Amino acid sequence: MEVVASAPGKVLMTGGYLILERPNAGIVLSTNARFYAIVKPIHEDVKPESWAWSWTDVKLTSPQLSRESMYKLSQKHLTLQCVSSSESRNPFVENAIQYTVAAAHATFDKNKKEALDKVLLQGLDITILGCNDFYSYRNQIEALGLPLTPEALATLPPFTSITFNSEESNGGNCKPEVAKTGLGSSAAMTTAVVAALLHYLGVVNLSTSSADQHQENKNSTDLDIVHMIAQSAHCIAQGKVGSGFDVSSAVYGSQRYVRFSPEVLSAAQAAVKGMPLEEVIGNILNGKWDHDRTEFSLPPLMTLLLGEPGTGGSSTPSMVGAVKKWQKADPENSQETWRKLADANSELEIQLNMLRKLAKEHWDAYKCVIDNCSRLKPAKWMEGVTEPIKAEVVKVLLKAREVMLEIRNHMRTMGEAADRTRITD
Repeated sequence: MEVVASAPGKVLMTGGYLILERPNAGIVLSTNARFYAIVKPIHEDVKPESWAWSWTDVKLTSPQLSRESMYKLSQKHLTLQCVSSSESRNPFVENAIQYTVAAAHATFDKNKKEALDKVLLQGLDITILGCNDFYSYRNQIEALGLPLTPEALATLPPFTSITFNSEESNGGNCKPEVAKTGLGSSAAMTTAVVAALLHYLGVVNLSTSSADQHQENKNSTDLDIVHMIAQSAHCIAQGKVGSGFDVSSAVYGSQRYVRFSPEVLSAAQAAVKGMPLEEVIGNILNGKWDHDRTEFSLPPLMTLLLGEPGTGGSSTPSMVGAVKKWQKADPENSQETWRKLADANSELEIQLNMLRKLAKEHWDAYKCVIDNCSRLKPAKWMEGVTEPIKAEVVKVLLKAREVMLEIRNHMRTMGEAADRTRITD
């Protein structure tokens, strides 16, 4: 049996940094860029003597990075031991594997555990692939003499080999790192691996779609399990309990999100200190996940276009750390910026909801305005508009644009202040 699962990347439209604290909400959009995880057995048959084995073979392949790593998974402790000479290990995938197998052990009865042991003795062959949009291919595109546009990126073969940054901006050498675009590659990758493994091991069934109410509830429960395991694996691999919006959108799609209380993952943190992993996962699955999510989408006919951000990636934990240092060093100004940003976020949400309402109630007028505005500069959006409904649509569009620019300005202020604090610290 072979299982393929995928999970989308994300863009946090509102709620940057504020979303770290409850009850602040953020609007997160899932992208058409996806990570794929393929799971299949290494061995076709289980040899008779294999029942005495206490280790499962695990092979992890990342074709885009030209990497292959071999592991042994302890059947007793559910921990991975790398047995290959791979230069770079992937803590996100390693935790995803351990936590997913532990979830199977924590939820299965005796009969299902026997079937699970047989599946694991065949080994786990895991391949990971990410859409090109997750990575910067600036060097390849420029070498082809093409402009840095989405159209140029589309000319590259799917799952093109990933380049590494090897030089700093000042020309000096640095440790090679993957050039990412900030679409949440680690969250999408972790979620895809967890989803594929949970389905492969029989913990969830993600392939069934039905209009039956009971089946819909079952599908929702299965996604909740994927979410809890992926959040836990991602947070531990990242080294801290983040807001979790990227994993949530990778599981459920675009949404309005309020984070869970960090305490819900105290069990996962205990695993690092030696608590048996099966017990840890049992606590996580039975924990009080108090995050809040509501389905969200952009108004009709609107899309979010992202450009090439550069050749470097970013470390979310270090960025968050810099903002927190700034808040502590300059509480008065940081609190004022925080308040303005929160107000702007709420206002943008109001304007987008108004646009959706106008589209639903006055589709023809709404579509006409959107078509016209897409061809004009904002200063000319209102020219020639005489019908009250069309004027109202343009008015809301302009207000939404104004608020978006305000949000970007507050984020820039926050980023510059946090960077100054980091440098002078």
